[in-house]
Amino acid sequence: MDSHRQSVIVQASAAHHKPEARLVYGTAGFRTKATLLDSTCFRIGLIGALRSMALGGQVVGLMVTASHNPEPDNGVKMVDPHGEMLEAAWEPVCTDVANARTPDELLAALNAIVQRFHISLDVRPRVVYGWDTRPSSPALVGAIVDGLQALNAEMIEGGLLTTPQLHYLVLAHNTANTQDSYGKPTETGYYEKLAAAFLAATDGLPAPPPLVVDCANGVGARALQGLTKHLPEARLPLVLLRSDTETQGRLNNGCGADFVKTQQRLPDGYANEERVRPNELMCSLDGDADRIVFYYLTGPASDVANFHLLDGDKIASLAADYLSELVAKAQLDIKLGCVQTAYANGASTAYLEQRVPVSCTPTGVKHLHHEAAKYAIGVYFEANGHGTVLFSPEARAAMARAQPTSDEAKDALMRLRNLAELINQTVGDAISDMLMVLAILAARRWGPKEWDAAYTDLPNKLLKVQVPDRTVFKTTDAERKLTSPAGLQAQIDALVAQFPQGRSFVRPSGTEDCVRVYAEAASAEDTEKLATGVAALVEKA
Repeated sequence: MDSHRQSVIVQASAAHHKPEARLVYGTAGFRTKATLLDSTCFRIGLIGALRSMALGGQVVGLMVTASHNPEPDNGVKMVDPHGEMLEAAWEPVCTDVANARTPDELLAALNAIVQRFHISLDVRPRVVYGWDTRPSSPALVGAIVDGLQALNAEMIEGGLLTTPQLHYLVLAHNTANTQDSYGKPTETGYYEKLAAAFLAATDGLPAPPPLVVDCANGVGARALQGLTKHLPEARLPLVLLRSDTETQGRLNNGCGADFVKTQQRLPDGYANEERVRPNELMCSLDGDADRIVFYYLTGPASDVANFHLLDGDKIASLAADYLSELVAKAQLDIKLGCVQTAYANGASTAYLEQRVPVSCTPTGVKHLHHEAAKYAIGVYFEANGHGTVLFSPEARAAMARAQPTSDEAKDALMRLRNLAELINQTVGDAISDMLMVLAILAARRWGPKEWDAAYTDLPNKLLKVQVPDRTVFKTTDAERKLTSPAGLQAQIDALVAQFPQGRSFVRPSGTEDCVRVYAEAASAEDTEKLATGVAALVEKA
């Protein structure tokens, strides 16, 4: 890197002091308290520019968000040219640059990237960036801009976006004006694509009843308001709750997909909401709208026993079952499979294995996405509601050349093609997934009860256990078994054996300073005993 560039970087970095805290780029990018991220965001701007240069000037993305985390947290992650997560080889690169202690170390780390990846500095980088509604986001975006300017990047301001919208913009920019165009590279283009695909996918089907949406007081509220401008209300009647993006302290507070999934109950205050009624479908997004879970009531909201969760496992089962039927009816000779993690409910796995091939990967979207791409059509969802369906080039080619020989095959092929357009191919997208679920339920003529009746979840419990050092906990077998601390797995196995249909595993969180304990068993009472018993073992380890 020439002396002028180095001088500009050193001068710019003086305004972004590095704190003592060490940060690691993981599945969610960098994520921690917002007050610790200014220097990291400046440096991720530098890395984003270099990543684009390394890819010949293709557009890469930078998103400022902490998703489902509490409002004081924030984070930043990079998006590669096809809208996918950052290539794994660059994750330690990001970590090294973020933790360089002095200007000289920073320059050395940047020059090492240039040499390692044979980057031509004559290429002008292009980076699109967006942010969520957290109060800390604008300042962190300013730090990113300083990093991008230091390397003379072409900056494309995406603005206030959901994380999936940023992924969409990256792919749309890189495929613009080509035969593989994914859509217009604008926020409006995102809405137009989803709206057109949803109308086509539900053509001739009954309109859905009103859907109550908990927006987690996050950017998803804004996105849904934008989407509804492109769809007739009769075709997508939504009731938006928890949509306050202005009042500080409300983001993900007592609401949102993570709250509903972990607490297994309605968002706070829902019992007093007039629009919350028994036997009607409801859903919750998370703070950046890349996760979604559904639920319904079978009686008064005041009684928690009437609450029924339809989480990522239920979404995966619904999608895999319906799509596999369409593939068969359309007479397509392609393989459809489903990918889960250890958090998947055992009942969902048993249900799916009777219908499609099922794979298990470690937790983290990058692992599921990679595994799902091995199938012609790959369905993947984490139990927390983060997931999507990938249609490979092989599947798209098969759909394009298919010559249906019956009305049933023709209809199945049409619906399959429309769903392929409706489902976000870059990343799990709560809004796209919401529309997919509504389209499938309409085609099935199902309400929430019929959907839920496909199989009965085993009672399950997820606990967070604070430990002095989460890195001590190491796993194998797709995170279902511990290899460290020594002897702990044997203790867990012995405890699990005491409960009918018992299953439990322990893994360090990838986004928070804690260890997660998952447990399931034949009864709720046994599940509670198993979960608390394993948590006690973890605390003693």
